[in-house]
Amino acid sequence: MKVSVLVPTYRRKDDLVRCLLALRVQERGCDEVVVVARPEDEATLACLTDKDVIEGLPLRVVLSKVSGQVAALNCGLDATNGEIIAITDDDAAPRPDWVRRIEVAFINDQRLGALGGRDWMHINGQMMSGKRSIVGKIARSGKVIGNHHLGTGDAREVDVLKGANMSYRRDAIRNIRFDERLRGTGAQVHNDMAFSMSVKNAGWKLIYDPLVAVDHFPAERFDEDRRDAPSMVAVCNAAYNLHLTLRNQLSPMRRQVAWWWYALVGTRAYPGLVHVFLALCSKRRQAKLARWRAVRTGAIEARRVQLRESVDRATSLDA
Repeated sequence: MKVSVLVPTYRRKDDLVRCLLALRVQERGCDEVVVVARPEDEATLACLTDKDVIEGLPLRVVLSKVSGQVAALNCGLDATNGEIIAITDDDAAPRPDWVRRIEVAFINDQRLGALGGRDWMHINGQMMSGKRSIVGKIARSGKVIGNHHLGTGDAREVDVLKGANMSYRRDAIRNIRFDERLRGTGAQVHNDMAFSMSVKNAGWKLIYDPLVAVDHFPAERFDEDRRDAPSMVAVCNAAYNLHLTLRNQLSPMRRQVAWWWYALVGTRAYPGLVHVFLALCSKRRQAKLARWRAVRTGAIEARRVQLRESVDRATSLDA
């Protein structure tokens, strides 16, 4: 099978170099490496002509004129021509057996639409340790359980995959693209969840195998969603993306359950009323209340958009 590797990148030259060097030493070589960059990112484009970096790689550079990861990923999908499209971040370094394990998995299971694996996180020079058996699941409440960076055990079916380490069968995504309605000027959080859920809902299997691994070095983001201190705009955008995805991908009953669970309970990232009451006794009360307001704003806006689209579809069918 022909395996294309897709890497979107923006202003992270040193991270990209590490990623490309890791792809150069794969046990099973890449058939194609498509790097999607921005035309104004001169430092990145310069490194993509450096023979010490790209020698031996079947590299193609594609330019995306639209900002954001969604546009870059869709641009890359349109440019690749492999039967399997393996996607990783520019701040990740696939381990030497990554491409080989991906190919074997898709050959052995014709119903496999998407494959993900562990991204071993390196924070401040230290690799995170930990083990989780539940990975990539959406609970009955609608709570999204990630843990892709901590997963152990055997390969198993999951509900969602993580963008730093996910691969797709071309036949499974022929009519699917990353959701351009998602908000954000850079990372556009949850685009990987929306995409992988679309594949699962199309009837394909999603598998998480911890042995299909990359090393992940979370790098700086050049938008409002900074890793160290995301703005309230970024929090609102993330909540919008989460709720829009759940409302589009879950059944009507489950989306209502999810709506009320996030409104009443929620999580630390997306606090509900329970967190509001706890915040009243906290020294960081104002910051936590600001986050809650941003989260609810994003959730309500996503609900309005989804309801309006449902009405528009019903109207067009009646016309």
